[in-house]
Amino acid sequence: MKREAFKMYLKPGCEEEYQRRHIAIWPELKKMLSDNGVCDYSIYWDKETNVLFACQKVKGEASSQDMGDNLIVQKWWDYMSDLLDVNPDNSPVSISLQEIFHMD
Repeated sequence: MKREAFKMYLKPGCEEEYQRRHIAIWPELKKMLSDNGVCDYSIYWDKETNVLFACQKVKGEASSQDMGDNLIVQKWWDYMSDLLDVNPDNSPVSISLQEIFHMD
């Protein structure tokens, strides 16, 4: 199992709504991610910069950021697009982060 991390950019003033939507994450999205090997998924918020830091474990090769061809993911992106900096397809602008240290 590999670990993946990336950052995204939350729009100012959207913190509470972003958290509210994730508390009520769609069951079909959660199932789709789990069925495709994504687990132990966390998102952290840096209040000073409004940067979101996400980390997840992945069984296989595809992280959640590689699943944009899935209709559920596309609908989630559309739903979240008013809260995040997004690309033209409404996928969140995300930057992959390289792991330089890990301790079990």
